[in-house]
Amino acid sequence: MKFNFDRKSITFKLWAYFISFAAFLMIVLWFLQIFFLNNYYQAMKVSETTKLASIIASQYGQDDFIETIRSVSFTNDLYIHIETSDGTIVFSPVDAEVRKPYGYIKEMEMVKQELINNNSLNSSLIIPESTTGTNTLAYATFLHRENGSDIILYIFAPLFPVESTVGILRDQLFYVTVISLLLAFIISFYLSNRISQPIRSITNSARELSKGNYKIKFQGGHYSEIIDLADTLTYTSLELEKTYLLQKDLIANVSHELRTPLTMVKSYAEMIRDLSGDNPEKRKEHIKIIIDEADRLDLLVDDMLTLSKMQSGVFSIEKSNFDLVAAVKGLLDSYSLLVENEGYQIVFEAPVSVEVYADRAKILQVFSNLINNGVKYCGEDKTVIITIIEKSDCIRCQVLDHGMGISKKELASIWDRYYKASTNHVRTTTGSGLGLSIVKEIINQHSGKYGVESRLGKGSMFWFELKK
Repeated sequence: MKFNFDRKSITFKLWAYFISFAAFLMIVLWFLQIFFLNNYYQAMKVSETTKLASIIASQYGQDDFIETIRSVSFTNDLYIHIETSDGTIVFSPVDAEVRKPYGYIKEMEMVKQELINNNSLNSSLIIPESTTGTNTLAYATFLHRENGSDIILYIFAPLFPVESTVGILRDQLFYVTVISLLLAFIISFYLSNRISQPIRSITNSARELSKGNYKIKFQGGHYSEIIDLADTLTYTSLELEKTYLLQKDLIANVSHELRTPLTMVKSYAEMIRDLSGDNPEKRKEHIKIIIDEADRLDLLVDDMLTLSKMQSGVFSIEKSNFDLVAAVKGLLDSYSLLVENEGYQIVFEAPVSVEVYADRAKILQVFSNLINNGVKYCGEDKTVIITIIEKSDCIRCQVLDHGMGISKKELASIWDRYYKASTNHVRTTTGSGLGLSIVKEIINQHSGKYGVESRLGKGSMFWFELKK
């Protein structure tokens, strides 16, 4: 396993963060346990003594008061003494004839003066003993206060030296620090490589993808986020491959679509030059063919430009309220020549009137593209049925033909740019081959739905829905 020393790499940063975090914890632990242990010990002792004094004060005047004091004193290794402010002993573990507690005379006088001078409910002092080098906690509080007869509770606790404890802790902390830093290094090294390895793999796969290897599969490793990234990139590679194939089809289709009219234009122009230049009738016929082929080129370029603008977001829609039924009827008038001259039947089934809020020109373009598609692929009956259905929440528009239909594996692809179904039963009609892609973009811009239902040998029904 190779370690990456790049300071900006995930491997190095994770390793550095783990080590820094472990070192910070060890520093905090050393300060708390070694340098502040004595102060912490004294503070805890004062707090504990204050709580015990509160327990004793709460039991003052009870029958078991003396037993409570003895129990607290024995359990917590404390020296407890109670006397009045004039020196009368109420409780002391020594002989009653001894007026002051043995060994704590100086401490008791000091804490008593502190209590009286500050006029507080309690007082505590840490008093050093020069001869023994130890400290004593002296605590005093009033149990009962009356004029001239205050009862004071004294508690004395020896504060034992912590140097030996500090020495033990220092030795233990040394081993804990070494083990913690070592574990932090090992864990961080393992995790950083476990995280960075799939990312490096994804990077290498991305390089292959950039070279045009669209079959590459991205591996995600062990983490959900990286797995999602790998899956997304794998999906992206499939889409890029699909786009690449569509672009190849585009070049082939456009080349084919352009070659035929250009060849026709060139051929008939040469015929006019060489043969029919002096024959008005033939010249007129040849010029008409040239104009028709030029119209085909114009239609192809116009559809390509329209689709590109829509997909790039440049083409905006301008919505307005209009009668959809009346608009479609007007559109169908342009197909009268097909009906009269070539025997097509275009059936229109719709309510009397349907009001919609949409871009009139673009919706009519959708109908025109679907009708042209129906005419192009309709069956021998040459029938195209257009239906408008008004539902509670939308307007559904359908264009049905009785042609050869579309196979299930091709249904999802017919909306793609430059895709053409594989059926050969197609009538000779003009068109750019981009009609369904334009339909898709227009309906998407209207936040509508679209689709197709088709059965081989039975025909196809293209539909779209617009919100009311």
